[in-house]
Order: sequence, then structure tokens, then C-alpha cells
Amino acid sequence: MRIGLAADNGAWHKGRLQAALTRLGAEPMLFSLAEVTVETGAPEPLRVPGFGDALPDGVLLRTIAGGTFEATTMRLGVLHALVAAGTVVWNSPTAIERSVDKAATSLLLARHRVPTPETFVLSRREAAAALVAREAGPGRPLVLKPLFGSQGEGLQLIERPDELPPEELVGRVYYLQRYIARRDGAWQDYRVFVCDGRAVAGMIRQGDGWITNVHRGGRPLPWGVPPRAADLAEAAARAVGVDYTGVDLVEDGEGGFMVLEVNSMPAWSGLQQVTDTDIAETVARGFLAAVRARTAPAPRLVAQG
Repeated sequence: MRIGLAADNGAWHKGRLQAALTRLGAEPMLFSLAEVTVETGAPEPLRVPGFGDALPDGVLLRTIAGGTFEATTMRLGVLHALVAAGTVVWNSPTAIERSVDKAATSLLLARHRVPTPETFVLSRREAAAALVAREAGPGRPLVLKPLFGSQGEGLQLIERPDELPPEELVGRVYYLQRYIARRDGAWQDYRVFVCDGRAVAGMIRQGDGWITNVHRGGRPLPWGVPPRAADLAEAAARAVGVDYTGVDLVEDGEGGFMVLEVNSMPAWSGLQQVTDTDIAETVARGFLAAVRARTAPAPRLVAQG
């Protein structure tokens, strides 16, 4: 198999995945999507570094480097072109687009009846202000999130309309989600890692404030994922169409959970500290199985009689 590992940054995760693929018998070619070119005069117009005139059988995607809108569009276009040519891409570009855009994620979760905090997405500040006046207030805030944000960056609690930033500071999209507070007042939520449709590990995230991301100082704690949380995380992964993901959950106050986010390029260094499951090897194993299934020759039909 011709295997590519696309990782533009994140040395720890990249190294773990590369080592896991190697242990499992693959020889991954490390490359950056920024290095892929299109040359229409060549037999294969998509040129992936390290693969010559051919395309990889599979590409395991860890990260996409940040950049301009044009650069990001081209890199997603490269992934779409690989999928169209028969390459197995984890996660697929469609899944990435759905999960990076929080509005698309919320829409899919709602359509698949996956429990999630009530969410509102608006483009005009006047409409957002009217919504906040109706839905929020002292002690019952809404969470304002960047549409394309990650790792807890840029979150803001909104209780009054005048707390809303100008349109240009939120990319002219107000993504507002009802804040779900725990009854005991603790700042705690949960991360469930799902790979190939199955919840494989989880952790509690505790913080000294309401933002509990490990990247922002949250503390990972061991967690034996209960069946209802595992089922919910798996349902969220199916709804968005991700092959591997970190699903963030919050307790609903009635003994169940709700989905906060579905991440298509999840970090797991914090989770790996508190679980015996080798996350990188789990991802690599599932990915290679998918590539083998796609590249296996069709069974021969033997004539009868």
C-alpha cells in the first residue's frame, strides 16, 4: 500500500501516528498539503510529494496548515480530488468541512436528533441582539463561539445585547449556544474519542474556569465512558460523517448528556495521559483496515456446472 501522512504541524501527534503506522507494517510518506501541486500536462495532474506519477492508496490527515481562504480552499480541493480518484482519506474533506463549520455541525446534529444545547446562528448584529434580549439574561448566558474556532479560543459568555461584538469581529456570523451549567457549580465536561464508529476512550476535563479545554489549562482525568455517553458520541460521529473524532459532551442535568462539538482534527495528548488505549495506534489500525478494504482485489467468480 502507498500510504501518505499529511501533517503540517503538531510534532507530537505526527510522530505518534508515523510510529504507529510503521509498527503496523506501513511505510508512510510524510508530506504537507501545501506541497501538493496540480500539473495538467502530466499523466496524473495531481502531484503528491513522494508518490511520483501515482497517487497514494490512502492519506491519513492530521492537520491542515492555516493560511488564506484561497490556500485553504485549494488544500480542501486536493483532498476532494484524492477521494474522487479512489484514495482513502481520513478524515474526508466533506467531514472536515462539516465539523470545522460549527453551524453545519449543529444543523446535522439537529437533523439526526442528536441532543445538543439549543443553538442560534445569525448574520446580523441587530438580529443577534434581539435574540440575546429574548433568550439570555443575568445568570443564564449564551456562549458566543467563533464559527471556525478550536481549542476553546475566542469563547465569550453573553448575557446582554450590548456585550455582542461588532459584526466584523465575528466574521459576520454570530454562533450562539445555550450555556449548560452543572448543578454543583463545577467546571467540568467530557471528551469521547471515536474511531471507525466506536467509542474507544474518554476523559473528564476539569477547569478553574468555565473553559475546560486542556489547551487552555483544563485537567484531564480518567473516565470510564458510560454506555449512554458512548452511544451519543458514536451517533454524533455518524451524523457528521467523521472516521475519527473527539466528541465533546456536557451533562444535561437529567442523567444524560448533550453534544457540544465534533472535532475532525482532534488532539489527544491530554487524553493519552489518562487512558491505556493507544490512540495513535487505534487510528492507524482503523485507517489501514479501510485502505485494505478499498484496495483488495474483487473476489473471482467461479463458473458452476
